[in-house]
Amino acid sequence: MLTHDFVLLADPQIAAVPVAECGEPLRSLTGGLTLDPRKRDPQGAYALVRTGVLARLRTAQAGLPEGVHLLVVEGYRPADLQRRYFDEHAKRLQRAHPDWDAARVRREASAYVSPVEVAPHCTGGAVDLTLCTADGELDLGTDVNASPEESAEACFTASDALRGAAAANRRTLVAAMSAAGFVNYPTEWWHWSYGDRYCAHATAAPAAVYGPCQPEAPPARP
Repeated sequence: MLTHDFVLLADPQIAAVPVAECGEPLRSLTGGLTLDPRKRDPQGAYALVRTGVLARLRTAQAGLPEGVHLLVVEGYRPADLQRRYFDEHAKRLQRAHPDWDAARVRREASAYVSPVEVAPHCTGGAVDLTLCTADGELDLGTDVNASPEESAEACFTASDALRGAAAANRRTLVAAMSAAGFVNYPTEWWHWSYGDRYCAHATAAPAAVYGPCQPEAPPARP
């Protein structure tokens, strides 16, 4: 259950942000960026982002301390998968809280999974990521994709429950991603986006430049 006030992705303010699609294509994450296989899918969608996002990830990588690297877990997410994630989480919350009405379930679910109609991942503008070194993944306080319930809200980016290396590592990630122009979703320290509706709202931009998109179809075989 949320105990903080954030503008959630299910808030009508986010859906009200207009989209002025810029037409940037999806591109594979390359150029020195490290991909984690935990969200790998047969089509390789998880490794795709918009070209502008790819450029900003490279900028963020360049801003990290020597030996520290971005570890990208997931970029683009197809709409059907996003819808499934949201529905499954909403059903878990409804079972745990049978007294909640549908509006409450939707609000609480959107703290962790975006409704598909405004989902940043479906635009190619969002990435879930963490930090690593040659020795492995760094401690940022919780696992990537830890829910507010299971982490006692330590997954919230500004959580004051972190200490030591975990707190320092999280500050390092926040500084690099923010300097590169990304916006964080406050309940998920690992989730950053650029160009989508949530980013436009957070930066007071007149419109989002990325709307829902699909990968380019591979060329037909002769």
